This record gives sequence, structure tokens and C-alpha cells, in this order.
Amino acid sequence: MTDHNASPETAHDVPEQGVETSGHETPGMNETGGETLEETTPEARIEALEAEVAELKDRWVRSEAESQNICARAKRDIEDARQYAIQKFARDVVEAADNLERGLASLPAKTEGEDVLITKLREGIEGTQRSFLGILERNGITCEDPTGKPFDANLHQAMAEQPSDQHPSGHVMQAWTPAWLLKGRLLKPAMVVVAKGEPAAAPQGVDTTA
Repeated sequence: MTDHNASPETAHDVPEQGVETSGHETPGMNETGGETLEETTPEARIEALEAEVAELKDRWVRSEAESQNICARAKRDIEDARQYAIQKFARDVVEAADNLERGLASLPAKTEGEDVLITKLREGIEGTQRSFLGILERNGITCEDPTGKPFDANLHQAMAEQPSDQHPSGHVMQAWTPAWLLKGRLLKPAMVVVAKGEPAAAPQGVDTTA
């Protein structure tokens, strides 16, 4: 006989055969139904970390080198600004020193029995020139007389070339003005006359008119 006291829900307590009711995925399957990716091996993870460390170290070394370069450049710029801040003023001042030299050169050559006024004028200009040059030297401004030295395009400006049997070819035979330097840096080049060699004589019997 049928038990009429059985609960109506009893028939639903037993899951249907072949239906998965568990909330867990089937081993080896992901939520999309595909196979799960294999986990990274410890060796591969270590290798990846070592590569990352090496890259970060390289970046740090480069950054540190760049930082040191920036500091060195800034220090050099500050030092240059301190030393050469008066460069424009110094260039104008040495023009006055050249004018003193021109003033001396314009006087007649010193002779015995010359006019006393000329003697005093010469002595006055020479004394002023010595004092002026001393002030310039104390402030790092110096002059160089290039007479007799090889021509240097970095320090000299050639105003003319002349043949000379007393100076080697390519040497300064006369300086109209000296070279002026500010702490070793060129302020004003020397204006010079450069000696040039005589053209070689043609061998006898050789026709040079062709």
C-alpha cells in the first residue's frame, strides 16, 4: 500500500542521476570549460625576478651617473660665471691699455738732450701704464707679446704677411697689439704681421714661363 503520510518533497530529495549539484568545478577544467594553465615553475620565477633586478640596477646606475654629470656641469657653470663675469668689461679695459701703448709709441724716440716736457710726458705715461697693467694682472688679466713666436690662429690675428730673412716663415715678425687673456681665456687676439718665406729660386735651365 501506498504511504499517504509521506511528504510531497521526498521525491525531490534524491538528485537526478548524472546531474552535478556540487558548486566545485571538475578537476582540470576552468570556469569556461577549458583546461587550467599550468603554474609557473620556481626556476622560471627566479629567472624573471633576477632579470627585473638587473634592469632596475642598470636604471639606477644610469640615473646616478646622470645626476653626477648634472652636478659637475652646474659646478663648472657656476665657476665659469664667477671667473668670467667681468669678461665684457675686461675686453673694454684692455682697449684702454692698448691706447696707452699707442700713446707711448707716438712719442719721439728717446734721445739725449730731448725736451724736458717730452721726457716728463713719456715718464708719466710709462708710470701710468705700469700701474694699470699691475691692476689688470691682480685681477687675472694678462698680455702676451707674440713677437718671434710661431703664428697661432687661436691667439693671433694676421693683419699682413711680409717676406723676412730674419724670422722663420710662419712666425710673428711684428706685433701691433699683444694678446690679452682673462685667467687663460682669450679676451682679444694679438694683431700681428707674419713672416713668409721667399719663393724658391728656379733651377738654372728650367723654363718657368709655361
